[in-house]
Amino acid sequence: MAESETETPRTSDYELAQRAAEGDRTAFEELYQRHNRRVYSLCLRMTQNVTEAEDLAQEVFIQLFRKIGSFRGESAFTTWLHRLTVNQVLMHFRKRGVRLEQTTEEGEVPVQIVKGTENPNAMPVVDRIALDKAIGQLPPGYRSVFTLHDIERGRFSARHTRKRATLTSQRPIAAD
Repeated sequence: MAESETETPRTSDYELAQRAAEGDRTAFEELYQRHNRRVYSLCLRMTQNVTEAEDLAQEVFIQLFRKIGSFRGESAFTTWLHRLTVNQVLMHFRKRGVRLEQTTEEGEVPVQIVKGTENPNAMPVVDRIALDKAIGQLPPGYRSVFTLHDIERGRFSARHTRKRATLTSQRPIAAD
């Protein structure tokens, strides 16, 4: 008898999720074993920090334990878990941003300028080159958002703004 004939079929993620929602810890453990590396990798890609990624992956599985009953099976379990993971990381960033935000005595948020970028003309050439390179690597939509934010805040010189506007333009600029 061939080995493949004696193997039991692998239980689907949907079935495991249903069993886990009913309190089957073994089913939840199986989901964890199947997906913990994927969740950790996504957290690490988003945070670029090993410690934060480990903590967030743990939080994702705690959240999964709480919300497993809401998985309806309308999409693949991996898609649903990916969304849950992304949302958890984004919430982490929002909470961290709120904690770091400072206000003036009048209750307003002060303009925050990264040290060394107060005067863009005085920025070291290497920093400007690195910034231009980083902006150039952004996907077009993100590049546009960054540029719009940049222009609205007026943090960089008009020369940089024109350069970024040219990079993000979807159509050629007409000559005068």
